[in-house]
Amino acid sequence: QVQLLESGGGLVQAGGSLRLSCVASGRSFSGYAMGWFRQAPGEDRKFVAAVNSAGDKTYYAGVVKGRFTVSRDNDKDTMYLQMNNLKPDDTAVYYCVSDHRAEVYSTWEADYWGQGTRVTVSS
Repeated sequence: QVQLLESGGGLVQAGGSLRLSCVASGRSFSGYAMGWFRQAPGEDRKFVAAVNSAGDKTYYAGVVKGRFTVSRDNDKDTMYLQMNNLKPDDTAVYYCVSDHRAEVYSTWEADYWGQGTRVTVSS
């Protein structure tokens, strides 16, 4: 059974940094595109960042571009999200998600989700 397990969330002051991790198990990690979504209270889940299976193509939502960096280590079955210069608007539950395809497309076709890790940014 495929499992995605996020970690690294927490409470941080505005301007600070956090690094989220997502460890995958249950299938070959290197064959699938991976991404991060987030859901703030009262809002829909939204795309944050994604990386293709090879790790050489990355994609970002406009609101995080230049501040967040997504990466993956296929040898460790792990994806990361380095978040710098955090803002209160970044407060949300962050979810790790896999796509059943190797590349990233405009429409995400998720096959597995993690349980989420909470990020709270204080002003």
